[in-house]
Amino acid sequence: MNSDLENIPDRILNLAIGALSQANTHAVYSDPGREYWDHLCILNAAHAGELFLKAIIAREHPLLIFKDLFALDENNGKLLDIEALIRRGRTHDFERLPQVLWATTGRRIPNRECYERVRLARNSIQHFCAPEKDDLRTLSLEFIYTIVDPLIMEVFGLCAIEYHEDPNVGYDYVVCSLIRRGLKFSIPNNFSITEISMREELEGTSAKYKIWIKNQLTKVGRLDLLS
Repeated sequence: MNSDLENIPDRILNLAIGALSQANTHAVYSDPGREYWDHLCILNAAHAGELFLKAIIAREHPLLIFKDLFALDENNGKLLDIEALIRRGRTHDFERLPQVLWATTGRRIPNRECYERVRLARNSIQHFCAPEKDDLRTLSLEFIYTIVDPLIMEVFGLCAIEYHEDPNVGYDYVVCSLIRRGLKFSIPNNFSITEISMREELEGTSAKYKIWIKNQLTKVGRLDLLS
């Protein structure tokens, strides 16, 4: 295999992390003049999900993300190179990626119903008729933390909460938004919260969710965050 092709999974992964950082930020923060972030968070969440799925598929073989492999053959006896892929290749569409993921890795994406809602919302926004009644921020976070986060933890050992664009505060407000919505998330071993009170944020959540949080904090030795 051309050595350039071997780098494709890492290239895609780096872009996916960038899209995830923007998606987390746009879904969590809301300031006057940034109302359009409601729409951006869906676009970035979907983009991040698409890229992460392609990165996982490309780990099996970089060419599996392309849907027109036979059309790439220029019949000149040369090895396929990265320039030819960029110039002529077409990757699988967002709506087909769950099937491609299953066919290539045997993995099924969790929460397929949410995946479809994000696909429809993304298409609407891209065609300038964004859904007005939907809570796009909640939908973005549901997509990231019920689909993307479990997959990237399993495959890459990544925790989605660690990727955001607020270096001064860290992931405190991301975690706050997830707790308020009762969304589960992967917790890193060095988990630390300083800007919010997890105990106070948990007051309005279900007993089942409180137990889940307690169990996760026990695993990383941070039960003190509930005191």
